[in-house]
Amino acid sequence: MLKAKQILGSSSSSACGCFCVPHRLRKPCSNFPLFARRPIEATLSKSSKPHFLASQCRRGFFFNALHMSYIHSGSPPDGVSRPSPSTGITRKIKFCQSCGSPTKYEIPDGEDKTRAICTRCGSITYENPKMVVGCLVEHENKILLCKRNIQPSHGLWTLPAGFMEIGESATEGAIRETWEEANAEVEVQSPFALLDIPLIGHTYVIFLAKLKRLHFSPGPESSECQLFALEDIPLDSLAFSSILITIQMYLEDIKMGRPKFHYGVINKRSDSGPSESH
Repeated sequence: MLKAKQILGSSSSSACGCFCVPHRLRKPCSNFPLFARRPIEATLSKSSKPHFLASQCRRGFFFNALHMSYIHSGSPPDGVSRPSPSTGITRKIKFCQSCGSPTKYEIPDGEDKTRAICTRCGSITYENPKMVVGCLVEHENKILLCKRNIQPSHGLWTLPAGFMEIGESATEGAIRETWEEANAEVEVQSPFALLDIPLIGHTYVIFLAKLKRLHFSPGPESSECQLFALEDIPLDSLAFSSILITIQMYLEDIKMGRPKFHYGVINKRSDSGPSESH
């Protein structure tokens, strides 16, 4: 059975802890292992502004790195607690998605959560998390960033990413989003980061990718696209906490010698602003 052990989480420190994840899955199309040989602490580079992570923690998020391991017993070992479930922000569903009749909120028989139940046909509407997929595109020791031309976080930089569509795989969605936002054709190399944001019901899957050809330009949702040298990445102008954490883990991995697969949970305050909700 796959269990999650919480290793580190901080709501006050200026450095958000990030640990690599030993993942016992074979990965296609990659020459580096997913196994984390040692923990990696995410710290700001000397060239970045030291106050940024601290201000982000104060503004509404902190990052829990989870070390994944296989535990065969039915209960966690001594000293290890299971991750506590989070209460996410849900929308009010007023009408049945099956017949359009009004809904009422009750706990269905055999369940323990309040659901939207149709007052006419009895159908239950379930709200499920959404998958956000994207690419961290590498090219000659640089990474590709897009400046957002839409809200939220208009004018801030991000990795090309967006919601996965029905009928496509995670890699296909990441490749599509990169094309839509940066007009860049890429080849996915390997999964890099899996980040859960329970409060808003989002899961991020970010892949390492390479440019098939050296061409990119802003799509409708971007005002600029640019390859940034690692020391020039605008850490103080990134759009979302998920993107900040992904890039910080990548920079630490590069300093350690090579990228590894990461898994973590971003805990948000319910009063976080729109630009801090991802």
